[in-house]
Amino acid sequence: MGLMSVSFGVFVPQGWKMDLVEIADPEEQYEAMTAVARVADAGPWDSIWLYDHLHTWPEPTMNTTFECWTATSTLARDTSRVNIGQMVGCNGYRQPSLYAKIASTVDVASKGRLYAGLGAGWYEHEWKAYGYRWEDVPTRMAEFREAVEIIHKMWTEDRPVFQGKHYSIDAPINQPRRKPSFWLGGGGEKVTLKLVAQYADGCNVGAGDPALVRHKLGVLREHCERLGRDYSRIRKSTTIELDLTQSTKDTIGHVERLAEAGADYVLFYIPRVAYDHSHLLRLAEEVVPQFS
Repeated sequence: MGLMSVSFGVFVPQGWKMDLVEIADPEEQYEAMTAVARVADAGPWDSIWLYDHLHTWPEPTMNTTFECWTATSTLARDTSRVNIGQMVGCNGYRQPSLYAKIASTVDVASKGRLYAGLGAGWYEHEWKAYGYRWEDVPTRMAEFREAVEIIHKMWTEDRPVFQGKHYSIDAPINQPRRKPSFWLGGGGEKVTLKLVAQYADGCNVGAGDPALVRHKLGVLREHCERLGRDYSRIRKSTTIELDLTQSTKDTIGHVERLAEAGADYVLFYIPRVAYDHSHLLRLAEEVVPQFS
């Protein structure tokens, strides 16, 4: 077919989207998450992904949501080939210096398969419920900007120093000093996409909408040109929530439109994948190879 080259990732069922509720036992829920990761690990997927949330969505319920980084590290040991990422880590939940240390540790545990994701965060009630201070968007973005710089320093300098308005570090030793692939989520045109151009190896924009993807990537390209960054070195991802009633042909068409808009990486969220691997296997057999 001569389609553009696209890489693919898939979200594992983690509970956040109420996607484990038909399994009663928490240990069986965890095994269901691991089982999806292992199917993806068998190929041809490039990556598996987790969310960083503490309460279910679209509303908080008394249901399981597995914590992002602990799940990332265990899945790193339950798999052997596939890359493992967060779309995306919430900056407000971990001091950036600790985030950098955690990510370096997990990169070692995974033998270099970590895609470390970060975003400013948005899910207000879980911040408040867990006792995190909820700030307005400008403040959260200012914190995010400082955090990205600190994390980059922690991964690339021996005794980094940073004194910001929101965070500071005073010559921390981050050993083993490992720099995983760094992905930033969000389409904010003034802050986030500029940070992508400055620091990131990957981004996630547009929520699967080709017109929005094209627009956001146009902004990113402009930032790269101004900063002297090679735009082609950044992985440009977007997320498709799979419609289980759609045909394979429809899905291929959607990915084609996203690729034409500039995306070179697509993450699939597959409803009900905890209970039924058939759609995951069908994508692996019928969609992913069309773009390799």
